[in-house]
Amino acid sequence: MKTPHRAALPARRAQRGAVLLFAMIALVVLLIGAAALMRSMNTSLFTAGNFGFKRDLTNQGERAIAAVLDQVSAGALGTEGARQVHATANNYRASILPTNDQGIPLALLSDGDFAAVGVNGNDIALADMGVTVRYVIDRLCAATGPATQDGCTLAGNLIPAGSSSSELLRAEDGSSGGSGAVAPQVVYRISIRVDGPRRTQSFFQSTFTI
Repeated sequence: MKTPHRAALPARRAQRGAVLLFAMIALVVLLIGAAALMRSMNTSLFTAGNFGFKRDLTNQGERAIAAVLDQVSAGALGTEGARQVHATANNYRASILPTNDQGIPLALLSDGDFAAVGVNGNDIALADMGVTVRYVIDRLCAATGPATQDGCTLAGNLIPAGSSSSELLRAEDGSSGGSGAVAPQVVYRISIRVDGPRRTQSFFQSTFTI
């Protein structure tokens, strides 16, 4: 009897794991991309939160402006004589305060400098919000005493029609001037520092006349 012939089968190749290697590489790339995306989202959320804090600090700074306007209208700084001398109890200087290159008074940058200008008790603290408002007021004059044309920054320093500069100066001194002469107003400056959550800090300034 004739034995049937069987075709020889090719030898099975040994698996080398190339597919597994590429899968691992792809997984690592996906993990790196996911980590970068999460970090970018966290940074964006942190930045958005800081912007929100900044906007809120701007609103809280208005509290200091309201307090100062109360002082100069009917409070301790409500008279011309009171504004001609320093008043540490009211965070007030009758002469211009030294500032840094950005125009921020040094009294708001250092507790030591602030102690010579104001008192901590005037800080507006909002404990439930984690916000503290500190302010200083200075008269934009070179020295204390009565305001002068040359020694102070004046607003409205314009000569009305039909008058002269000498008439305007006499009007400032209280003597009779030309018709329609209006005395220039001394400029006062309020500088505010607001400390908020996450060590957020903002500075604001405004000027006003009385």
